[in-house]
Amino acid sequence: MIIAHLSDLHLDDGPRAEERVAAVMAYLGELTVDAVVVTGDIADHGAASEYARAAELLKHPAPVLVCPGNHDVRAEFRTGLLGLPASDAPIDLAREVDGVLFALCDSTIPGRGAGFLADASLEWLDETLSGGDGPAFVAFHHPPVEVGVSLVDAIRQTGEDRLAAVLARHPRVVALLAGHVHTGASTTFAGVPLRIAPGVVSSSLLPVEPGAGRGWDEGGPLDFERPPSLLLHVLHDDGRVTSHHRVV
Repeated sequence: MIIAHLSDLHLDDGPRAEERVAAVMAYLGELTVDAVVVTGDIADHGAASEYARAAELLKHPAPVLVCPGNHDVRAEFRTGLLGLPASDAPIDLAREVDGVLFALCDSTIPGRGAGFLADASLEWLDETLSGGDGPAFVAFHHPPVEVGVSLVDAIRQTGEDRLAAVLARHPRVVALLAGHVHTGASTTFAGVPLRIAPGVVSSSLLPVEPGAGRGWDEGGPLDFERPPSLLLHVLHDDGRVTSHHRVV
């Protein structure tokens, strides 16, 4: 199985973000993948118009699976992308693709940049993972660990010990998929591979890179000139996940 993983589109009704998303989707249109996972910040302001455009752009023959990020608004996300009634409740979704479970969790806290999995979301995840023994991916926007980008680490997912306890009960989870950081990164959490997709809209800078010390009023520690990129995950028959970084 091959999974395309992208994140942080930040569609804002402007041409720049739209062109970058369109370029990524055009690239994916030439590939045969089994699923496309988008780990949040699909819209920049959470406006209905942004989700309407996202629905037009995020099309592929394979299932396109989405979860919200801190820039998304739950009610508009539900109506614009999922065709569901408006609600401010967490958006937790599960989809099985060719025997592989994808559990997409809502790690957002409305009105805040940081992340947290509500008790109800963790209970849902525990129950969902209990429904079988095939391989499973768990996706959310906020990584539950620090990754070395200070401004993002300050608004990572907290309460992570609770998530670790759920994962310990379900060895079927082959990898965790996240976004939020605007850089492709690979680490582990609770003994499980954690793969973070790069940002489509921009790339964050590590402290050792030129420009990393810029304040947000100067554009922040972000590089808007680098081309968009994504990850392609290969799920092997033995349960290993190999991740490839692709620049578009």
